[in-house]
Order: sequence, then C-alpha cells, then structure tokens
Amino acid sequence: MNCSIILFDGFETLDAFGPVEGIGTLAKALEGYAIEYYSENGGMVVSAQNVRVETLPMSGIGEPGIVLIPGGMGTRREVNNEGLMRSLWDLCERAQFVLTVCTGSGLLAKTGLLDGVRATSNKMAFDWAVEQGPQVQWVRRARWVHDGKYYTSSGVSAGIDMSLGFVSDRMGEPVARRIAHGIEYLWNSDAGDDPFYRESQ
Repeated sequence: MNCSIILFDGFETLDAFGPVEGIGTLAKALEGYAIEYYSENGGMVVSAQNVRVETLPMSGIGEPGIVLIPGGMGTRREVNNEGLMRSLWDLCERAQFVLTVCTGSGLLAKTGLLDGVRATSNKMAFDWAVEQGPQVQWVRRARWVHDGKYYTSSGVSAGIDMSLGFVSDRMGEPVARRIAHGIEYLWNSDAGDDPFYRESQ
C-alpha cells in the first residue's frame, strides 16, 4: 500500500515526519508499503522550520492507499489555492485512508470531503479549521478522531499518537506498541484522552 505525504511550503515538520516515523517503521516490516513525498507541482518544498524536501508532483500519484496531510502556517495560504484543493479532493476521494495532522484537517475540510464526518484539529487554530468546513462534525476534545477512512488529529505531536492508532487498527495494538517502544515514544493510546483540552479553554 502506498503512503503519499502531501507537502507545501510552510508545513509543520513534526506534523509530517512524526507520523512517518510510525508508518515508516511498519513499511520496513511489510512488503508493499512505500512512502513518497508529493506537492502540488513537485520540486523543493520548505517546512516552517526550514527543512527542505524534494517532492514529486501530485499528478503522478497512481493508486493512493494512504494520504497524509500535515498542518502548519502554510495551510492558511493553501486553502485559497484552488488547484491544490481540486487535486486534494480527487486524491482523498480515491484514497483508502486519509490522515491529517493539526490544521491539515482544515485543508481537507475545505474540499468538502469531511462534511458530516467527525474530525478534530489543533486547539490553538480550532476556530480557523471550523471556518473551513462548517458542516464537519468537529470534536474539540480529542487527541485524534477516527471516522470511516478518515483519521484527524490535534496539534503536532498528536499526529504520532494518531499514526500509532492507525497502525493498531490495521495490524493490532501489539504491533503499534512495539513501534512505540522502538522509537522510545510514550504512546497516548486513548484517542479521547486530550491533556491539552482544558488549557485551550
């Protein structure tokens, strides 16, 4: 199963590479998993922390098994990028699973694909995310939310918890816990246990 990471200038580094660490560990263990990095037109993309990633054009994605959309300040610009929104709609509508981190759910919400779907986002940008998709069933108190083929997570490091939850759903909790142990990460395995909810009130 291919995993397509969708990047754009100003993406949050850990939003993308935190989940990649979990999913990538799984990819190493299983045949058929391949991780590739894409952007709207391909080429060099620079994260908010100045991490430079060479990407392929989204038009080259064949069968999108897993799509991961990070957040970051760049999402505020990209929600107005009609070309990217059309490409995201097509890609995510065809994907088996779509995972978002932080304000990546705002990008996905803008496509309309999350209408009627339960989803969450970064607490500090929650109102902005809601504006992008007022028909989404937004869940403010959640570390991550799973609804159908969609997995959306709260801010930044919550993406790692979500990715391990995704692995747990696909391969079983023992596999997810082995991955967490291998990367020396304390996995918050309860999607509803959101320690940052009260701080955002």
